[in-house]
Amino acid sequence: MEALTQALSSSFSVSGDPNSTSAPHPRLAQYKSRSSALGQNERRRTFLEQQKEKRLSYVNRARRLADGDWTGLDGDEDEEKSQSQGEEEDEDEAMEIERRRKMPRHYANQLMLSEWLVDVPVDLSSDWLLVVCPVGKRALIVASKGSTASYTKSGYCVNRFPSLLPGGNRHNSAIGKDYTILDCIYSEVDRTYYILDVMCWRGHPVYDCPTEFRFYWLQSKVEEVEGLSEIGKRNPFRFVSLNSISCSTECVQKALAHDYSFSVDGLLFYHRQTHYTPGSTPLVGWLRPYMVADILGMEVPQCSLTTKPDYAGHQMQQILEHKKTSTEVRPADQNGKYELEHLSTPDTQTEARKPREDMES
Repeated sequence: MEALTQALSSSFSVSGDPNSTSAPHPRLAQYKSRSSALGQNERRRTFLEQQKEKRLSYVNRARRLADGDWTGLDGDEDEEKSQSQGEEEDEDEAMEIERRRKMPRHYANQLMLSEWLVDVPVDLSSDWLLVVCPVGKRALIVASKGSTASYTKSGYCVNRFPSLLPGGNRHNSAIGKDYTILDCIYSEVDRTYYILDVMCWRGHPVYDCPTEFRFYWLQSKVEEVEGLSEIGKRNPFRFVSLNSISCSTECVQKALAHDYSFSVDGLLFYHRQTHYTPGSTPLVGWLRPYMVADILGMEVPQCSLTTKPDYAGHQMQQILEHKKTSTEVRPADQNGKYELEHLSTPDTQTEARKPREDMES
């Protein structure tokens, strides 16, 4: 039975993306052939080139998200109307209104998602930024027309409330001209939306601006709004922007040793020049704090964040044993396949493979 468990664990995958953060880190559990897909570094170069050529209508995208008006977007509108008319005959009117309100069709897949950081960039210290992320759920925040709505990654509206964000309550709405769109992590324990990124602020979209500018602009705009980080009648949830730092060895070490006011989930690595692109991108990498020493190859302070969980100890040891003395980080044999072994106990395999549905960055 143990041999069968190992055989199944080495060949089973729940995602078509080898670096999806919904699965374990490839160097900890998934052993893919190098020839199965382009390397992560190569895909990063491709993404950077493509974003120079792609000039989407970000103004229209932001306006549609803010107004909720998708008329004329595609040819499915008439079909949707006919389907809804047929359903109204069989369903209660109140249930139909609620169903329409939570339809995820247009608000789904609007967030920029990360990949596991597998191939460490040679320019990590100079061209990348680090953000320490709290435990929570990703949320698309749209403040418009006097109300603030929170959507899941799949596009469902889970909450609607007033806020001090521009356009977020009826006192600062300015007749629909002001609207704000944010990428956040919601912590239910803290009743706080931690702002990860900004797509639009007060009607000005910044989708096609580099990460470094978006982060700087976000910090300056949040500081201008008095009371945004406090809970009040017009602001029932706190909005706090997360800080970004350089990815130099010294900065990463300080970040891991820092005492945070929230429970840390992981680390996001942003390329300084990437635009905000909805969907998964190799230009945003994700690591658990305890992976930094082995994946990035740097010394880390001994603290709670860098302590490896029980299920990761054996796998990390295999990484060290098979790691080659080269510029590449991923260990491989002569056939280009990973040699790391899986954990043999079903319980620890289950824990190691647990999907990150709460905070897939």
